Amino acid sequence: QVHLVESGGGLVQAGGSLRLSCAASGTFFFTTTMGWYRQAPGKQRELVTTITRDGTTAYADSVKGRFTISRDGAKNRMYMQMNSLKPEDTAVYYCNADVRLGLDASSSRVYWGQGTQVTVSS
Repeated sequence: QVHLVESGGGLVQAGGSLRLSCAASGTFFFTTTMGWYRQAPGKQRELVTTITRDGTTAYADSVKGRFTISRDGAKNRMYMQMNSLKPEDTAVYYCNADVRLGLDASSSRVYWGQGTQVTVSS
C-alpha cells in the first residue's frame, strides 16, 4: 500500500506565501513524475505543476513565476513553494505521484493524497 500525505496548507493574505509538502510512504521502488493539482469550489480539478524524476518541471500559466516545485528523490518527498498568492489560488491542493511498485514500467500506479486546503484572503 502506498500513501501520499500533504501538509502545509492554511489561511494566508493575498501576496503572502505558503509551502506545501507531500510525502510518499509504503512499499514501492521509487516515484517517477510527481505533481500538484488543485480544485476550487464548483470547478474541476486542474493541474498546477509537475516534476519528473530527473527534475524537469512544468507549470500552469496561472502560477508561472509564483510557484516553484521541487523534490527530494531520496526521501520521496515533494514540495511546492507558493509566493505572491492570490485569492484565485484558493483551493484544495492534491499531491499526485506515479509510483513504481516494481522495476518495470508496467508496475506503474498513480496515487493521490487526501488534499490540503489553501485559502487566500483579499
